[in-house]
Amino acid sequence: MIARRYLISGRVQGVGFRYFVKKRADLYGISGWVRNLPDGRVEVFAQGEEAALEELEKDLWRGPSLARVEKVEKFEVQPERGLNWFEIRLY
Repeated sequence: MIARRYLISGRVQGVGFRYFVKKRADLYGISGWVRNLPDGRVEVFAQGEEAALEELEKDLWRGPSLARVEKVEKFEVQPERGLNWFEIRLY
């Protein structure tokens, strides 16, 4: 299992981006969380199999239909123990 943190920039708040990410993460069996940041970006922490995270990353670049993704930054991080689901967090 690996873990990654993503920072997504563009028109990604107020367009259903967090719900889109949760649905895709659930589909791929990824655990973690997604939240809006005060600066207008969306932050995602995701852990799971590498192939699943690669698929999620493709979806992050696409986003829901009303989003306009300009940048996806990716960081390798340590997995969190005991995190067995994917949730939408408030700030």
